[in-house]
Amino acid sequence: MAEMDVALKDTMQIDGALGAALVDHTSGMALGTAGGGKDLDLTVAAAGNTDVVRAKLRAMEMLNLMDKVEDILITLDTQYHLIRPLTSRSGKGLFLYLVLNKDRANLAMARHQLRRIERTLDL
Repeated sequence: MAEMDVALKDTMQIDGALGAALVDHTSGMALGTAGGGKDLDLTVAAAGNTDVVRAKLRAMEMLNLMDKVEDILITLDTQYHLIRPLTSRSGKGLFLYLVLNKDRANLAMARHQLRRIERTLDL
């Protein structure tokens, strides 16, 4: 999946990026990762954030909301965690996951760049 590798590499170029993953939210498995490390296990984070995506989609269904989730933001003391479900037919059931250093990242720019990367990703 060369396109996935390029997308993850591009994601890691976002200012403040600490780690990124492409995740299947039906299984919780990370299809690919970049960055991370001993303090940021992206496979564990991918599985855990799958529950976040499922919960949000379930809540929207119960509320009969027909909107699409653009992204989900989790703000920690020192990090931003961005979850962006893919909207293309080929990306259905997948999401991009990005962890940012809060002190180095520009959240608005990161969201804009992640949206651009998602649009170019065709799996």
